[in-house]
Amino acid sequence: MMFEYADQIHRCFRCGFCKFPSDFTDLNCPSYNRFRFESFSTGGRLWLIWAWLKGEIEWSNHLAKVVFSCTTCKNCVEQCPMKFSEDIIDWIVGTRMDMVEKSLVPTQISEFLDNIYKYGNPWGLPRNERDSWAEGINRYTSGDEYLFYVGCAGSYETQGQRMAKAFADFLKSTGKSFGILGSEEDCDGNEVFYVGEKGLFQELVKKNIDKFNELDVKKIVTLSPHAYNSMKNKYLGLGEIEVVHYTQLLLEMIQKGEIQLKELNAKVTYHDPCFLGRYNEIYDIPREILKNIPGIELIEMERNRQNSFCCGGGSGNFVFDLLGRSEDSPSRIRVREAHGTGAEILIITCPSCYCMLDEAIKTEKLEGILTLKDISELVKESLEKI
Repeated sequence: MMFEYADQIHRCFRCGFCKFPSDFTDLNCPSYNRFRFESFSTGGRLWLIWAWLKGEIEWSNHLAKVVFSCTTCKNCVEQCPMKFSEDIIDWIVGTRMDMVEKSLVPTQISEFLDNIYKYGNPWGLPRNERDSWAEGINRYTSGDEYLFYVGCAGSYETQGQRMAKAFADFLKSTGKSFGILGSEEDCDGNEVFYVGEKGLFQELVKKNIDKFNELDVKKIVTLSPHAYNSMKNKYLGLGEIEVVHYTQLLLEMIQKGEIQLKELNAKVTYHDPCFLGRYNEIYDIPREILKNIPGIELIEMERNRQNSFCCGGGSGNFVFDLLGRSEDSPSRIRVREAHGTGAEILIITCPSCYCMLDEAIKTEKLEGILTLKDISELVKESLEKI
């Protein structure tokens, strides 16, 4: 697949704009910031890919680590001044597809994909534990307004389960008609695609669409921006099914007056997830929700919106974390940046970000100083004051 890109890739080698946010205040490429070798920057990575395609270097475990350490955060696309900028992620994903097809991937990646193929989740946990968090939450039946698609992180990770429970409790308290798939839910496949397993991704798309059609689903609300991205932009054949991220539904209900929010006095800062922000340009909606909670003061981090600094969890890194175990890990840098604003609460809208940043807060010894909350948890707290 990658040979069709070989003549384009060489144009990306010596620029370097993509290492930074648009105001050049800091290094904004997560893998380059972590390792500080040019080979882990976008240009350096593509130079190595080009050399591999041309047969100038042999495949190695280190080359695979360089290729798979990219979180596909899309900062490089955002900052690139060249006309081919939108192709950059395709070049990296295309290389991964070649490596996956040839079984030239790190052990963590092959285990990640194998677990999803066998168990429908990247940890290899039993399918019947997917809804262990969901006591008292109805299964979707035809006629429900929304299918609440929870996703892998929301189903299995402790932090993600907190998000899922908070949003589900919110929906129940407002009388929304919804249900979940429970143990019948499968992986959405977003990370499978960006890791480069095209065949497995297509299989997951078919299984999910078949299930949605079987249940006559009309509207899907996703917990994860990753699931939202794959279903919104890559699920060919989804038809007329409407897909929204849960923040979109939250704001819609607030604006329609379906919920009344009471005062919560707190200073908060907000972390833009890559797959909600750069991939789908949803920047204002979470901020509008926060503005609608009386007493909330939003303090922006220096890097925000299209310049937001990735937590390091994209492309499956929230599971195998090729960028971890260092003070320069993206998640640790991000929580230090959040703490530096003077905010008491760091707000997130992505279960993968929740997992990464929660662990970073503990490692940075910021527990009790900086609290991590999903935006629906904050909304739920405001409702409970009524």
